[in-house]
Amino acid sequence: MSPAREEVSLILAVGELVWDIFPERRVLGGAPVNVAYHLARLGQPVQAVTRIGNDALGAEARLRLEELGLSSLGVQEDAELPTGQVRVTVGADGEPRFEIVAPAAWDAIALAPALSLVGDRPFALVHGTLAQRDPRSRATIRALRESALLRCYDVNLRPPFTTAELVGASLAGADLVKVNSRELAILAEWFALPGEEKEAARALCARFGVSVLAVSTGEKGAWLVAGGDFFSDPGVAVRVADTVGAGDAFFAALLDGYLRGRPWPEILQESNRRGAYVASRPGATPPMPSTLPC
Repeated sequence: MSPAREEVSLILAVGELVWDIFPERRVLGGAPVNVAYHLARLGQPVQAVTRIGNDALGAEARLRLEELGLSSLGVQEDAELPTGQVRVTVGADGEPRFEIVAPAAWDAIALAPALSLVGDRPFALVHGTLAQRDPRSRATIRALRESALLRCYDVNLRPPFTTAELVGASLAGADLVKVNSRELAILAEWFALPGEEKEAARALCARFGVSVLAVSTGEKGAWLVAGGDFFSDPGVAVRVADTVGAGDAFFAALLDGYLRGRPWPEILQESNRRGAYVASRPGATPPMPSTLPC
């Protein structure tokens, strides 16, 4: 069955909120928050659903969300667990390395407040793997997945928290999935898929019932398989500042284009443009002009 699109009236981006701690600065992040930001910039009705601590970083996070134009209605507060932090270093290749601090408040996202945001409206769920490392948030995401009209999953591997078991369960409950080429190779090994990339993608869709699988390949652009058909876009060459959040911008544009019913070649081109623009700027949520320079 093809995933629904016309009926969706709200998008919930559920998962981790963290402060990315770089050597010289700190930036509010977490893939679901980044995706929510880019969806909002694209004009989509979105709520970030996460959890922060009753601490200074939590208070600062609320202020930063407001600056980003995001509602804090979906932000829960924990009396005991601290606001999430990730220590980030960027290698000579521009790729980020992450040290994810545990435990954190986003490990305990509660279901009832998330459902209260939805009411009776049909909604799309956006989530990743990392936020499922703790049974509490994992149970919330799984319950929301059961109720969602459209399930969108960014694999976003962050060892050692993102296991094959978690990924397999998430794939089995997803309609629209994004991976990068490195992650696809790992999934092919985990699930004994064919070695050639496109055959592995087709086999993954068939095995888990995924309708659309998008594969980002960095500077080489991206491609996807949908309904057995393949589409590709060569991407945009930019001077990379850092790649933190580029995949989140790509994923947001992918979902936006899908919900608007645009053709896949157009969706891929715009997703690559937005991902490349973010990679050319420091941080995951730079100001997004109405017309991108790349």
